[in-house]
Amino acid sequence: MATSSPFSSLADALGKLAERIQPPDWLVDESQHRLVLFLNHVLMQEPEAQARLARQKGRVVRAQWRGFSLQLAATPAGLLELAPSAKPDLLLTVTDESPFSIAREALRGERPAVRIEGDVQFAAEVNWLVDHVRWDAEEDLARLIGDAPAHTLASIGRGAREALHKFVAGVSARAPGAARDGSDQAGS
Repeated sequence: MATSSPFSSLADALGKLAERIQPPDWLVDESQHRLVLFLNHVLMQEPEAQARLARQKGRVVRAQWRGFSLQLAATPAGLLELAPSAKPDLLLTVTDESPFSIAREALRGERPAVRIEGDVQFAAEVNWLVDHVRWDAEEDLARLIGDAPAHTLASIGRGAREALHKFVAGVSARAPGAARDGSDQAGS
């Protein structure tokens, strides 16, 4: 007998509430500007990524999920800028509607499902960026507080992340319907 988690109805209720509540335009605009600053900071630490983006100058990618969207254009310097009114060359749509489902996948280290429409070459470059560009938080933290304390804090963060991954994997394995083929009972 399959039982439903009490959290699934809570997640559904919160999802419906989130659909009705929209952030003010100024908050969305400011958040997008801050995100672009952060992405450019990360890109400036990766010369190969900048070179790849520079080859795509003027091309626009639109990422969207539910009612939220972000349009970015590649600059000649290999960075990104907001391009809200430009026609996108590439459209990336996150297909999973549930924020909880997306968060669970992220905690597992997985990417959400995305529908891709548009220029295939540009999509390949964006995919390369997603696969290869990472923020080195420890390096940025070291600039503020020094190498040793930054390394210690980063080690604590990595340990917490690993513990969270193990927890999520354990919860997923115990979830109803997680393993119904009997493979979870091998050796019992």
